[in-house]
Amino acid sequence: PKTRAILGLMRLNFLSVLDFMENNMKRFAEHVFIAAGLRTPFGRGGGPLSAYDAVSLSVPVVKAMAAHAEPDLFVWGTVIPNVGWSNIARETWLDAKLSPTVPAYSVVLACSTSMAATFAAGGMLGGGTNLAMVGGSEVMSRPPIALTADASKRLTDLFSRDPAAALAALQALTPRDYLLPTKGWANRITGRTMGDHMEETAKAWQVSREAQDDWALKSHQRAVAGWERGFFDDLVISLPELARDANPRADTSLERLAALKPVFDRDSGKGSLTAGNSSPITDGAAGCWVATKAGLARLPGATPYARLIDYEVSAVDFHTEGLLMAPSYGIPRLLARNKLRYSDIALWEIHEAFAAQVLANVAAITDQEWVRGTAGVQADMGDFDWDRVNPNGGSVAIGHPFGATGARDLSQAVKELWAMPVGSRAIVSICADGGQGTVALLERA
Repeated sequence: PKTRAILGLMRLNFLSVLDFMENNMKRFAEHVFIAAGLRTPFGRGGGPLSAYDAVSLSVPVVKAMAAHAEPDLFVWGTVIPNVGWSNIARETWLDAKLSPTVPAYSVVLACSTSMAATFAAGGMLGGGTNLAMVGGSEVMSRPPIALTADASKRLTDLFSRDPAAALAALQALTPRDYLLPTKGWANRITGRTMGDHMEETAKAWQVSREAQDDWALKSHQRAVAGWERGFFDDLVISLPELARDANPRADTSLERLAALKPVFDRDSGKGSLTAGNSSPITDGAAGCWVATKAGLARLPGATPYARLIDYEVSAVDFHTEGLLMAPSYGIPRLLARNKLRYSDIALWEIHEAFAAQVLANVAAITDQEWVRGTAGVQADMGDFDWDRVNPNGGSVAIGHPFGATGARDLSQAVKELWAMPVGSRAIVSICADGGQGTVALLERA
C-alpha cells in the first residue's frame, strides 16, 4: 500500500508538472507580444561608427525608444567581452540618463544574444512587468586587447607586493603577453572561426559557390530596395556619422561576386565563402519591445506588433553537425509542436551569417530523411517556399553586429508581418557560435 501511495503521489506530481508546463505555455502564448523597435544604421567595420563602444552606441537607440515609452524592465547584451563593464544593460540605461528605478540585466548568447534577451524578458512579463525594452549592440571595429592569463596573474601579483616592479613589468610586456584578435572571433574550443567551420558545412551539404553568390545578390538587392521604398525609415534612427546602412550595395552583380576570392579556405581550391557572400564586420545597436496587451497600450498606436506563439533554443554537437546548424533542429521541432507545416509560414526571417549557412540549414529541413532521423521529427513538413525568405534583405547585405542582430531581425519581421492578414505566421531563425540557435514563431495579431 505504501508503494502504491508513493507511486500515486509521483504520478500526481508528474501530471501536475505537465499541467503547469502546458498552462504556462498557453499563458505565454496568450500574453507575450513583440513590437518593432529602433536601431542605428549598421556601419562597416572600421567606418564611421568605429569611434563608439558597445555602450555609447546603444545609448541613442535606448533614448529614442524610451521617448515613446518607459519600460518596466531593460534587457540588453553584447558578445565581445569588455573589462570596462560587468552589466552592459545597467551601464547603458544609466548612461542614457533614464530612470534609475528601472531594473536592467544582461544576456549573452553569441549571435542570438538579443533574441535570447527577448525570450528571457517574455518569461518575466506579468504582475507589474508589462513592457520590456530588449536588444543589444556590437562595435566589431574595436575588439578589446587583453592580457594572457599568465601575464595578468604576473602583474596583479606584483601590484599587490611591489607596485614599482609591476609598473616596470608592465612596460616590459611583449606581444606574446597579449591576446590579440588576429583571427577574428574564433571559437575557443576549436580555435577556428565561424567561416572556417562553415566552409566544412558548405562542402558537407554540397552548397555551391554559385548558389551562395546568387543568394548574396538577392540579399543586397532586397535591402537596397527596402531602403529606397522607405521600409526602414521608421526602424532606423539617424546618427551624426551615418544616416542609413552602409553595407548594402546597389552596384553589386553576380559577375562582381564571382570575381571575389575565398577568404577562409584559400589553399584547397575548393573554398566557396567570400567577402561577398558572408556577413561583413559591422558596428550597430538594435532594440525591440516585449509586452503584454497592457504594455502594448503604452506604445504609439502605429507600432507594429506580433504575438510570440512559441520559441525553441537548440544546440548541436558542432564537431559532427556543423557549428551553425542548430536552427535545422529547432525549426522542425518548433513547427511540429505547433502542428504546422512549412506552407503555414507566410514569412521566414533567417539570419544570414553566411549565404551558405542559410542554404545548408534549409537543405537540412527540406530533407525528410534528415528531419526524421536527425532532428527527430516524424511529421511531414511539406514544401519550402524560398520566395517568403528575407523580403527586405538579411545580414549578408545589412550587416551582422553580433549583439544587435536578434533585435534587428525581430523588428524587421514584425513590420513585414504587420502588412499581412491577421493570423499570418512568421519564423525568425538565428544561428549562433558554439553550435546553438534560436527560433521564434510569431503570429500577426
